Amino acid sequence: MLTGIHVPLITPFTATGEVAADAVEKLADHVLDQGASGLVALGTTGEVAALSPAERAQVIDVCARVCRTRGVPLTVGLTGNDTRSTAEALKALPEGVAAALVTVPYFLRPGERGVVAHFEALAEETPVPLVIYHIPYRTGQAVSAATLRHLGGHPMIAGVKYAAGGIDQDAIDLLGDLPDDFDVLGGDDAVISPLLALGASGGILASAHLATDRFAELVDAWRAGDAARARALGHRLARLSATLFAEPNPTVIKGVLHARGLIPTADVRLPLVPASERAISQADSAGTAPA
Repeated sequence: MLTGIHVPLITPFTATGEVAADAVEKLADHVLDQGASGLVALGTTGEVAALSPAERAQVIDVCARVCRTRGVPLTVGLTGNDTRSTAEALKALPEGVAAALVTVPYFLRPGERGVVAHFEALAEETPVPLVIYHIPYRTGQAVSAATLRHLGGHPMIAGVKYAAGGIDQDAIDLLGDLPDDFDVLGGDDAVISPLLALGASGGILASAHLATDRFAELVDAWRAGDAARARALGHRLARLSATLFAEPNPTVIKGVLHARGLIPTADVRLPLVPASERAISQADSAGTAPA
C-alpha cells in the first residue's frame, strides 16, 4: 500500500470561494493517469486548516470515490496534539479510507516517551493503519530512528512520512534497519531521490502534482537499480521542487495548475496569499523541461 508516489491533493476553489468538487475529481484522475500510486486528502497542501468540517467531508468523499473506482489507496491526513480527539477523528473516518497520516503531536513537545504513548494509544483504537508524519521543523518535536523503529513494530502502524528537512543520520539509521512491514515515504520533495536510493519505498510529494509521471519513473529507476537514470531524474525533479516551494506551499502549485487549466482558480485562503506571477512562470517552465 505504501509504495510509489502518493499525491497530497490541493483543494481547488471556485471563483466564489467554495470547494470545487468537480476539479478535485478531475485532478485526482489526472495524477493517477500519470502514474501516482495513491492519493492523500486533507494534508497541509490541501489547506486543511482552512476547510470547514463539511468541506473536509466533501473532499474525502470525492477522493474516496475516485480511489475506489481506480483501485488505489486513499490516505487521509489528521492533525492534532490531543490524543483523545485524534482517536475520535480516526474512529469517525468514513468507509473507503485505507490509512491515516497522523502528525507527531505539535507545539506541546511531549518528548519521545509522549510520542510513543500517543501513537500506541491511537494504534489500539484506529480502524485503519497509521502513517506517522514526522516533520520536526513544524511540530517542534524530534523523533529518533529508535523511536520510529519501536513504533513500527506495532501491527497498526504501517509507516512514516519522513520530512526532517533533509537526509539526517536518523534517516540513514532507520532505513538501515527497518521493522517488518514498515515503510518510509519521503516527505521532503527536493531530496526524495537520495532517500529512495537509501531504501525508501516512495514519497508523499506535493511537487508530484506536476511531472507525476517523472516522479513515478524516479521510483521505478531506483527499484530497478538504474542509478544513472535515477540520478539524472532526481536532479531535474529537485530543481522543479525548488521552484514549486519558492513561495509558501501550495500557492505556486495552484498557480501552475490554474495556468494549465486543471483547476478553476489559483485562489488560496488566508493567511496564505496567491503566488507571484514570476514564481508561477518559473515553476511552469521547470515542469515542462525535457527529462
